[in-house]
Amino acid sequence: MLDLKVLRDDSARVLDAMRRRGDERAMRLVEETLRADELRRRLIRRVEALKAERNAASKAIGEAKKSGEDASAQIEAMRTVAGRIKALDADLAGTETAIRDNLLQIPNLPDPRVPPGEEGEGPTVGAWGAPRKDAVPPHWVLGATHGVRDPGSAHLPGGRTPSLDIERGAKIAGTGFPLLLGGGARLSRALVQFMLDLHVREHGYLEILPPLLVSRESMTGTGHIPKFEDDAYRTDPDDLFLVPTAEVPLTNLHRGEILADEDLPLAYTAHTPCFRREAGAAGRDTRGLLRVHQFDKVEIVRICRPEESEEQLELLTRHAERVLELLEVPYRRVLLSLGDLGFANAITYDLEIWAPGVGAWLEVSSCSSYGAFQARRADIRFRLRPGARPVYPHTLNGSALAVARLLVVLLETGFREGEGILLPEILHPYLGFERLELCR
Repeated sequence: MLDLKVLRDDSARVLDAMRRRGDERAMRLVEETLRADELRRRLIRRVEALKAERNAASKAIGEAKKSGEDASAQIEAMRTVAGRIKALDADLAGTETAIRDNLLQIPNLPDPRVPPGEEGEGPTVGAWGAPRKDAVPPHWVLGATHGVRDPGSAHLPGGRTPSLDIERGAKIAGTGFPLLLGGGARLSRALVQFMLDLHVREHGYLEILPPLLVSRESMTGTGHIPKFEDDAYRTDPDDLFLVPTAEVPLTNLHRGEILADEDLPLAYTAHTPCFRREAGAAGRDTRGLLRVHQFDKVEIVRICRPEESEEQLELLTRHAERVLELLEVPYRRVLLSLGDLGFANAITYDLEIWAPGVGAWLEVSSCSSYGAFQARRADIRFRLRPGARPVYPHTLNGSALAVARLLVVLLETGFREGEGILLPEILHPYLGFERLELCR
C-alpha cells in the first residue's frame, strides 16, 4: 500500500508512475483518493471546531448550574452540537474507509531501475549455461512413458508405472491437477528436499512449515487481495484461502508487529503446495505441467532495512540461481519491464529456463522487492533504536524454485534416446536412482 502522504505531497510522480504502468484505473483511484483526502481533512477541521464549541458549552453549563441559572437553552444547544458531531464522525469514518479501500487497489510505485516496455520485452541481464536446442519429445510424453525401475516397489495394475499421469489427475480433481507417481513423485520430493537443505545449510534461511490456509487479512497484507481474489481458492463459510504461494504466510509472520533493528534482516524459507485458479490465463498453453492449479514450490522471503533493499534483492536472486547451477540447468535472468511488473512489485527479476520439448523459455522463479508496500499493508514495522518512532522495513521474496516448471525442463533436457532420462548428479543421493527409464 502506498503512503497517503506520498500521494498528497507528490501526486504528480504517483500519477506518472501509474501512467507508465498503463493503469488508467489506478490513475482514477489516485485522483479519487486525493479528493477524498481533502474532504477528510475538511471534516476533521469541522469536527474539531464543533468539539471545541461543545467543550465551551459544557463549561458554560457547569458555571450556570453553580450560579443557579437556567441552563436548559445551553443544554439543548449542546445536544444539537453533539448530534452534528456524531453525523460528521460517521461521514469521516466512511471517508477514511473509502480512502483505505482505494489505497488497497493502487499498485506499487516502480523502482527507477525498471525499464519501459510491454509484457515480454524486459532485457536479459544475465545468463548461465548453454540451453539444449535439438528436438526432443515434450514432457507430457516423456513423463507418461518413463519411470523408475525398482523391483522392490509396488506398481500400478499391469506392472507399468509412469512418472506423470495427466488423465488420472483430471479424473480425481479436474483439469490442471496433474498426478505424479513413482519416479515422478520421488523426483518432486527430492527436489524439494535438496532446495530446502541448500537454503537452510548454505544460504542461512530459517525453515518454516506454515499453515496451508491463510486469512483474508494475510492475503491483503501481501497484495493478493483484492487484486487477485478471483485467482484464489476460498473456503466457505470460514473465508480462508488455500495458499497461492508461501510468500503469504511467511511475510505475515510479523503482521502487526514491531521488530527491533538488530533482528534485521530476517530470512525464511518454506515448501508448500500452491493453489491458483489461473482465472486470467484463458487461451494460454495448459498442456502437461505448463500451467496448473496445484504445484509445489520452495519460497524464500527476506525482510530488511530500506537501505539494504537493493543488495538483498541481488542476494535473494543469487540464492535462486544457485539452485539451477547445482542442478546444471542453464538459465537466463530477465529484468521485467513496466508492462510485466506485478501489482505489488517494485522491481522483479525472472529466472527462465529453456524447455526444448515445448520450445519455450519458462519462468521458474520471480525474485522481487516490494519496498515498504507489503509492510505498510501488513503493518510490519521496526525501531532503529529503543524508543524511536517505528518505520516500515522492506520485504522481498522469490521462488527458489517452482517444482512443476523445473520438472518440465529436467525431463526434456535429460532425455537421451535409448538411455532414458538422465537426472542431475546432485539429486542421486536424494533419489536412490540416476535415471528414468522407458516403462512400456
